[in-house]
Amino acid sequence: MPDIQVNERLIRFLIFLPLFFLSLAIHEFAHAWSAYKFGDNTAKNEGRLTLNPLKHIDLFGSVLMPIMAFASGFALIGWAKPVPVNPRNFRNPHRDDIVVSAAGPISNFVLSFIFFAFFILLQLLEVNNPRVFNILWMGVYFNVFLGLFNLLPIPPLDGSHIVFNLFPNRLTASFMRLGIYGTIVLMVFIYSPLWALFIKFVNYILGFFNFLEKVIVG
Repeated sequence: MPDIQVNERLIRFLIFLPLFFLSLAIHEFAHAWSAYKFGDNTAKNEGRLTLNPLKHIDLFGSVLMPIMAFASGFALIGWAKPVPVNPRNFRNPHRDDIVVSAAGPISNFVLSFIFFAFFILLQLLEVNNPRVFNILWMGVYFNVFLGLFNLLPIPPLDGSHIVFNLFPNRLTASFMRLGIYGTIVLMVFIYSPLWALFIKFVNYILGFFNFLEKVIVG
């Protein structure tokens, strides 16, 4: 019987998918939960106040985009269905919308520290399982990446909502109404030289985790 050769890159992609869906679900849940706490029931009424990834998956952004990225060898990126938020239900629309918009990226940064905590704990316990360590580090990397990516001030990303609410004027309002053109601007950014600078910044933040690892584990 011939040996079955399994592509290591494919294995990494299949391992990545559960982390991807988990991270997206927590990100969107954070938006929905914070909006609910500030008085907006829109997401709750549409069944989005849940950690169930199936409620947050977008066919193109959550399934097709990662598959195309994997096939092309490009950075594995994607997105979930945006949580519906109605700022008019907030007591302080601008302030509350900033918090709700920031809640998603913040949840990813928190999740990255959780993955990192397990990454360090297993080292301290002298566990020897390279694949588990790779999974945990993948969780750290992706959540740092996802948090920073969503803070980019490009519609429809969270960063654009934060910028608008910090500087509510005609210019930022017009920028927020880009609609599909915002997605085009985002794709141009991804395939531009600026993307390399963004990835360099992501790696710079990951350097902080590497520093912590050396301090704690030695």
